[in-house]
Amino acid sequence: MRDYTLTITCRLEFAKAAPPSIAKVRPLRHIQIMDYSSIITFEPGKRGGKPCIRGMRISVSDVLGWLAGGQSVAEIIEDFPELTEDDIRACLAFGSELANREPGDQAA
Repeated sequence: MRDYTLTITCRLEFAKAAPPSIAKVRPLRHIQIMDYSSIITFEPGKRGGKPCIRGMRISVSDVLGWLAGGQSVAEIIEDFPELTEDDIRACLAFGSELANREPGDQAA
């Protein structure tokens, strides 16, 4: 099993003439994203080998889809009490790493 740690560096800077909702991203500080390797699991016989949470049948893509659909972390945990906030943060960290990979990089 590989250990992964993802680091994101960014800075939001508002242009003087632009409305506050428009921001430029600039390097500012080093933000350490959680090590999700103990939470995100891969099992060939479960959910077609998709990344899942702690060996459960809840996949990372399920959680990301619920968040993208507008569900809050609290609503997801209410619907699936076996999940924790750390589980959901691990899904976000995993998704962030995948989105930042160079084309052609191998999956975890």
